[in-house]
Amino acid sequence: MSKHNDLLRKPEWLKIKLNTNENYIGLKKMMRENNLHTVCEEAKCPNIHECWAVRRTATFMILGDVCTRACRFCAVKTGLPNELDLQEPERVASSVSLMNLKHVVVTAVARDDLKDGGAKIFAETIRAIRRKNPFTTIEVLPSDMGGVYENIKTLMDAKPDILNHNIETVKRLSPRVRARATYERSLELLRRSKELQQDIPTKSSIMIGLGETKDEIIEAMDDLRTNHVDIITIGQYLQPTRSHLKVEKYYHPDEFKELKEIALSKGFTHCESGPLVRSSYHADEQVNSAAKQKQILGETEAKEA
Repeated sequence: MSKHNDLLRKPEWLKIKLNTNENYIGLKKMMRENNLHTVCEEAKCPNIHECWAVRRTATFMILGDVCTRACRFCAVKTGLPNELDLQEPERVASSVSLMNLKHVVVTAVARDDLKDGGAKIFAETIRAIRRKNPFTTIEVLPSDMGGVYENIKTLMDAKPDILNHNIETVKRLSPRVRARATYERSLELLRRSKELQQDIPTKSSIMIGLGETKDEIIEAMDDLRTNHVDIITIGQYLQPTRSHLKVEKYYHPDEFKELKEIALSKGFTHCESGPLVRSSYHADEQVNSAAKQKQILGETEAKEA
């Protein structure tokens, strides 16, 4: 690394003012009382206050808070996980009710110690939320679950509203940025999910600022579209701690705007692209956009028939 990277400072457009109002504080207290974890907190998401207190969306992290992988971009704890908490799905479902969430994202730490990668708990969490919150839309964001077809099928059989799995970065940088996960396996999971449930939108996310080129970002878009991914989010990588990968570049908002235009021109039904965008940012809008696109497609097919 050059001294330039050591001195790289956040630009003005990445400086945000946290809004810790009573609504947000109350929700955070409830999380702790129910022994629940959110990736919003664990990954230090800059949008947590907007999502929790304004948009009524949240991202729950199930299967504990200790990951079996040590990706060089991620702030989540790594090590040996605890035993499975079989009551977790019901607690998540109850918290969705208490928080009066319109849209919920369910993600998880990677659990390579489990044969099914946590697929059964994922599926039961979806079903528990549906039972208690029939009008809440559900997005799932799993790990690659070892790339095992049966694990993917178990998850998709529960029929989430959106299947989200992140490639995280461009192909060339993937081995350096991610641990155990591979670029090809992630694309395979996205493709197989669509094959199993054609009506369920698929989604993926890319962090930029790790040393990728514009051509590589466009190549990643093409790879996602080749594997029938509907929705893409693009955000600025921010270094969680000094021990994580350094930021190679801070992209200007205008560059994010251009990338969004390119993504939409390639056929993605929805694209969120901006410095503070994270995988679950404005996720409620994405599921509504996907549903609208599905309706338009159905009406078009009916007219042609």
